[in-house]
Amino acid sequence: MTDNQFFEDKKAVYYTLGCKLNFSETATINKLLQEAGIRNVRRGEEADVCIVNTCSVTEVADRKCRQAIHRLHKQHPHAFMVVMGCYAQLKPQTVASIPGVDVVLGAEQKKDLLQYLGDLSKHNEEGEAFTSPLKDIRSFAPSCSRGNRTRYFLKVQDGCNYFCTYCTIPFARGRSRNGSIASLVEDACKAALEGGKEIVITGVNIGDFGQTTGESFLDLIKALDEVEGIERYRISSIEPDLLTDEIIDFVAHSKHFMPHFHIPLQSGCDEVLKLMHRHYDRALFAHKIKRIKLLMPHCFIGVDVMVGTRGERDEYFEDSYQFIKGLDVTQLHVFSYSERPGTKALLIDYVVPPQVKHERSQRLLELSDEKTHAFYQQFVGQEMPVLLEKSKAGQPMHGFTPNYIRVEVENRPELDNHIVMVNLGEMNEAGDALKGRILS
Repeated sequence: MTDNQFFEDKKAVYYTLGCKLNFSETATINKLLQEAGIRNVRRGEEADVCIVNTCSVTEVADRKCRQAIHRLHKQHPHAFMVVMGCYAQLKPQTVASIPGVDVVLGAEQKKDLLQYLGDLSKHNEEGEAFTSPLKDIRSFAPSCSRGNRTRYFLKVQDGCNYFCTYCTIPFARGRSRNGSIASLVEDACKAALEGGKEIVITGVNIGDFGQTTGESFLDLIKALDEVEGIERYRISSIEPDLLTDEIIDFVAHSKHFMPHFHIPLQSGCDEVLKLMHRHYDRALFAHKIKRIKLLMPHCFIGVDVMVGTRGERDEYFEDSYQFIKGLDVTQLHVFSYSERPGTKALLIDYVVPPQVKHERSQRLLELSDEKTHAFYQQFVGQEMPVLLEKSKAGQPMHGFTPNYIRVEVENRPELDNHIVMVNLGEMNEAGDALKGRILS
């Protein structure tokens, strides 16, 4: 019996935690298993295979991973469980000892998942862990998938060379590496042939694209802009020191790249940025924001901010808050610093109490809401194209304008994955979208 014949009657369930890159990789694994004959589990069925793709950006993320594994094992007690992702790479033996886990795959092994399924026999004792040391994590596993969403996610790069003091990602995903521009353009062309309208460019540190191939991120986006059939591209997140003026200028005048950036700041205080070993100061960050807004006044700019990192004294946070308040940005992604074993941040003396972290987070979240609502309000009454996404029966449809304003409209299933002109109204009751009226 061939592997595909063995897998024909098997069913799989997938659970993903963490970033967009993880979701993209899970969708690619889903497709791989379906091609091998393993279909997705349906409601009320017990799965034969459980795939858990983990995150380890914080201790909370680690805990959520463990909870998800326990929950899936309870729901599918006879399923062969594979755990992969950042938590699996960083703590393979810990994960392997969790009841129900059969195989743990590291960053280098997850692309070869099928080889580790065997005959799906459950392990009686703790699971087996297959990982590689950091220096041996070298391969780039391509991914261009949409999963259950309208937008495609194109993985162009993996790993990171930055080693910021608070971060474990370089240890979990290895050094920066990437696919070739030619192969990534081919992936985008396939997405277009499948009916894809929008692609989100993802990776761990995408501005560092080219470490493997000697190419540049600017060359990549120029090539992708020429792919026929893709009407929208979004850059998921790019470091401020790698967001060159040339990239900003190109996006401003390109055919298909949307006026939308997500740029990690982490702190608006130079002293804290030095403690974090970030590769820029706030003057550079402010320059990037001004450059974007000069060329694209309507551009949506999302910003990552970390609160409560070791060394962030009260005066440093206040300095950061006032700097961020003065930035012409749209939304803040706020998260609290979490102690990660093995990171250099643990050598910094000053520790921020949990309650202070919470208070700082709340202040920044309130500032984010103010900035987002003010940005949305500028466009009330305007007509803008919206790419609609399917929703449940009886529920409103949602979609996004080019500059990432979330819009809520009446449910018209035939318009799923269609770009339509919409008149933008006031904010909806949930406060997370503008109400819209479809014009065409």
